[in-house]
Amino acid sequence: MNIRTVTAVSIALIGLAPIAWAGGPDDDELVINGDIEIVTETDAPAHLEELDTIYSGWRFRTDETQALQLDDFDNPGMIFVDQAMDSWGTVEGTEGKSCAACHGDDPAESMTGVRAVYPKWNEDAGEVRTLAMQINDCRQNQMGAEPYGYTSADMTAMEALISVQSRGMPVNVAIDGPAADTWEQGKEMYYTRYGQLELSCANCHEQNYGNYIRADHLSQGQINAFPTYRLKQAKLIQQHNRFQGCIRDTRAETFKPGSPEFVALELYVASRGNGLSVEGPSVRN
Repeated sequence: MNIRTVTAVSIALIGLAPIAWAGGPDDDELVINGDIEIVTETDAPAHLEELDTIYSGWRFRTDETQALQLDDFDNPGMIFVDQAMDSWGTVEGTEGKSCAACHGDDPAESMTGVRAVYPKWNEDAGEVRTLAMQINDCRQNQMGAEPYGYTSADMTAMEALISVQSRGMPVNVAIDGPAADTWEQGKEMYYTRYGQLELSCANCHEQNYGNYIRADHLSQGQINAFPTYRLKQAKLIQQHNRFQGCIRDTRAETFKPGSPEFVALELYVASRGNGLSVEGPSVRN
C-alpha cells in the first residue's frame, strides 16, 4: 500500500468523506489571450524534499473552469482588475495622493515583477511583508489614507491589478537571509496537524494531491494564481481567505488574515511554487 492510499484511509477513518483517486493533474497548457504562456508544471524547488514536480492548481480543474482563464474577456476576476484601475488614479487621504502619484499612471510600467517576489523581507520595517501589507503601508504612510481591510474587496482587487502585471513571470520568493526564520515558522505550520480531524496542509496538498475529497479535486495548494475568482463563492478571494477555509475544514479555530501565523504560512507556501508562473487573477471551483 503506497503513502497516498495510507493517507486516504486514515483521513476517511477520522471523519472526512472517503478520498478517491482522480488521476492527478491533466496535461493541458495554459496560454492567456493567445500570447501569455503560463508555466503550470516545473521541477520542484530544491528546498522541497517530498515533491519532484510542482503543478499549478489550474491543472486540476475541469475543462470548463480552465477555459475561463484562457481569455480575459471570459475571466470574471478581470472585472475587479478594472475596478482597481479606477482606484489606482483616485486621490485619497490627507496627502492628496493616489497610487499613480508615486507609481505612474500605468501600473504595467511600475508593477511588473512585483507580485512574483512577494512575500518579501522589508529591511526598513524589519519584517516579512505580504503584498497586502505593503499596499496598506503605502496607503497609510504615503497617502495618509485609511488602510484597506486585509481581505476586503478593495484590497483583493488591488492585489489582482498588481498581479496581472507579472503574469507569465516565474514566482521567485526569497527564503534565505532575514526571511529564513519566518519561512521556518511557515514550514512548521504546513506540517502541523490542526483541528478535530488532525489534518495538516501536507496531508491534503502534498500526500493526496490528485485525489478527490468530497467533490473537490485536490491540488498541491499552490498560491501562484492568487487572487482567484472562486466560482462557488462568486467572488475574488486572496490567500488568507483560503487558509482560513482550509483550517476551518479541519474543525479548528483559525488564525486571522494578516496575522503573523498566516504571513509565515504564505511565505512558505509561496516558496513551494517557485518556478511556476504568476497567474492571477485565476478562476477556480
